[in-house]
Amino acid sequence: MHAPWAEPFEQFAALYEQAKVAQPKDPNAMVLATVDANGRPSARVVLLKGFDQQGFVFYTNQRSRKGRELLEQKVAALCIHWPALDRQVRIEGEVSVVSDAEADEYFATRHPLSQLGAWASLQSEPLDERATFERRLDEVRARFAGQPTPRPPHWGGFRLAPDLIELWQAEPNRLHHRRVYTREGDGWASTLLFP
Repeated sequence: MHAPWAEPFEQFAALYEQAKVAQPKDPNAMVLATVDANGRPSARVVLLKGFDQQGFVFYTNQRSRKGRELLEQKVAALCIHWPALDRQVRIEGEVSVVSDAEADEYFATRHPLSQLGAWASLQSEPLDERATFERRLDEVRARFAGQPTPRPPHWGGFRLAPDLIELWQAEPNRLHHRRVYTREGDGWASTLLFP
């Protein structure tokens, strides 16, 4: 485990760089947990697309189940597991929508088919058969033929501003090392946790 620094983002950044080398396929994959108005949780894997002192950013269709829950409840949790490093990071906090400019900038970097898919998919809605989605994709492909695909108005990013970050390192016999950081004003307090 790194020496306990006062600032958990530095540790996360260092671990993320290690993970990109040790685990090159999707080192940015993370479990996103949301909750609905009745307190029912839901979890799925999304991709981390950026992070800084303000938080952790990911993108989605805002009409999807996760998008609706994030917009309504404005809280979420993330869990990133890097088996190649025997490391895990848990993050909890409040969620906000990224700016249109930030979402546009990221959307422009997506593969052209991913851009079209963002228009064609009614994400999380029932689908009678795959051919229906493929027809919708063909219609969108024709609509935007020969021009850049703009970002759909219902597609954007979320930033989770953490108030808790836990860094976990596997140890033999399940005697793991855990340090949790909690937001205190403009800084962080940290403490070890029992395994």
